[in-house]
Amino acid sequence: MSNFKDYHFKDYLYKALEDINFKTPTDIQTKVIPTISHGKDVIGKSATGSGKTHAFLLPILNKLEETKPYVQVIITTPSRELSYQIYENAKQLIKFSDKPIKIANYVGGTDKERQKDKLENEQPQIVIGTPGRILDLVNDGSLDIHTADKLVIDEADMTLDLGFLPDVDKIAGRLAEKLQMMVFSATIPNKLQPFLKKYMSNPVLDDVPVESVISKNVDNWLISTKGKDKNDLIYKLLTIGNPYLVLIFANTKKRVSEISNYLTERGLKVTEIHGGIQPRVRKRVMKQIQNLEYQYVVASDLAARGIDIEGVSHVINDDIPTDQEYFIHRVGRTGRNNLNGTAITLYEPGEEDEIASLEKMKIKFKPKEIKNDEIVDSYDRNRRTQRNQPKSSLDGSTLGTINKKKKNVKPGYKKKIQRTIKRKEEQQRRVKIQQDIRAKKKQKKKSSQRYR
Repeated sequence: MSNFKDYHFKDYLYKALEDINFKTPTDIQTKVIPTISHGKDVIGKSATGSGKTHAFLLPILNKLEETKPYVQVIITTPSRELSYQIYENAKQLIKFSDKPIKIANYVGGTDKERQKDKLENEQPQIVIGTPGRILDLVNDGSLDIHTADKLVIDEADMTLDLGFLPDVDKIAGRLAEKLQMMVFSATIPNKLQPFLKKYMSNPVLDDVPVESVISKNVDNWLISTKGKDKNDLIYKLLTIGNPYLVLIFANTKKRVSEISNYLTERGLKVTEIHGGIQPRVRKRVMKQIQNLEYQYVVASDLAARGIDIEGVSHVINDDIPTDQEYFIHRVGRTGRNNLNGTAITLYEPGEEDEIASLEKMKIKFKPKEIKNDEIVDSYDRNRRTQRNQPKSSLDGSTLGTINKKKKNVKPGYKKKIQRTIKRKEEQQRRVKIQQDIRAKKKQKKKSSQRYR
């Protein structure tokens, strides 16, 4: 299907889709929405940033019985950030509903007693949260979930990796006997199969295959540190070309703080996100990031699965993640919504095997290096023949500059031409991002005034 109108959603959902400027469904949405709408169990497998969240929220909200004041849907997530993100997405979608819809967000580190007090007066219709906190509220009798007949497990592979699957199992065992289960993930590990067989009845596997696990909109660069100071390399990468918004990922909380402190000392406005930050602070920082109060964000891997920030132009990997599946989720923070992005991975000379392992996952790199405060092409570390890259869509003057580049000119002039091309591409990309963000804000303001 090529239009959301084909799904016969409730009127308020179409107003919400217009408000957030969603015009056509993505591939995973096209496959999954009809399956969920028909009440079937589903396993949705697709790349990060493919639109999985709205693929299950839209049909769930469309089938929700607003007049029934009890729990109908449970959505579990492995991280607090991801839970907050889905909660915000759900609130956006119910914005224009003429009937009240009660959605609750329960994650660890928040005020449990306050949540229990509120549950004494009313039960939510949709529960979103981390498995541990949801189960805590169920075990002490505060949250009554036996009426829920829909269970969504988002980022199932991460739920398994972090050891949360036993809690999800206990939650599932307390739900309605006739249960529709929806499992979403970029990968479906074999260790997940026994759990799926236990609860799912003839599930439909909606798999959206891709040529590469990384979006075609992402320019994926690889830079060898060659023994140089990583902090200084990251600073140079941030100050070359003035990127729009950058996420820098590191393996540990300690390393996140080291990078953040170094960049702050060099005069950059930086914030950090990791599991050691208090939930209220993390929530506030995420809002500040969404409002573009920070240009540079340093984050841990746990946060990589929950960060969905509009307009991220660059992702920098300070190192290769211990669990290489996280690489996909890190890089997946940029190149979203048909915008171009750049991912840069720094690696030590002794990490050749880790890079080779990533390449076996269909991840392709372009070798780069920093020379004279410029990022330039480097040789492939295996000296393999480079494939020709497709030309970017550029204006006439820039194409003319490219044609000049083919001529036999002086080396200094070649660098000048390269800088001109790069500058024009960067300007076009930044203008596109700013125009899209302004258009969304303008549309949202108009819609808000119209339905006020």
